[in-house]
Amino acid sequence: MADPITGKFDFDADARMAQTVANGPRYAPLTLDEVSPEGHEQVNAMRTAFNIPEDRPFPDVSLITLRHPGMFRAQMVLGLEIAARGTIPPRERELAILRIAQLARAPFEWCEHVDIGKAFGVTPEEIERVIEGSSAAGWTEHEAALLRAVEEMIADHCMSDATWETLAKTYDEKQMLELPMLVGSYLMTALQQNSLKIQPKGPGFDYR
Repeated sequence: MADPITGKFDFDADARMAQTVANGPRYAPLTLDEVSPEGHEQVNAMRTAFNIPEDRPFPDVSLITLRHPGMFRAQMVLGLEIAARGTIPPRERELAILRIAQLARAPFEWCEHVDIGKAFGVTPEEIERVIEGSSAAGWTEHEAALLRAVEEMIADHCMSDATWETLAKTYDEKQMLELPMLVGSYLMTALQQNSLKIQPKGPGFDYR
């Protein structure tokens, strides 16, 4: 059984940025004119789901992934289910994703979800506390268990009985089923974005 990282994950942020961002991205974003008809269907669906105006540029990360329209579609189906129709409250979802981004040392995901998290009520103090992990003072029992679940699933690919039992006091069946899928989805996204060297909007792990 692998021990989870429940405190601050100390790593060389500059070296990680060099590994996951420098000389990237590995593929150029498509222009909208280059996107396939199948891809345009996904673009329109994503604009509708997230209320993205027609005059707003489509995200580069999506325009890179649209080089494989079928894979983009499959990724979007799960992403929409979690982000647009999920049962876990958005603020709690974002706390979990921020912890995933730290443990995966994923600068693009971190920068994106600092902003998304703040939009859903994550405070600057909580962003700093996420970096300190589930063992940091100030979390409720539920919040600490949520972050601990993330830490356990990343370290050991399984949630412990104790953490499950604590979360099950406040989460219903759907939320308990959803949480491992949330963690897996955003860990997968971190792997993809790190490997493609997607450029973050801010200065990496210092972004707030």
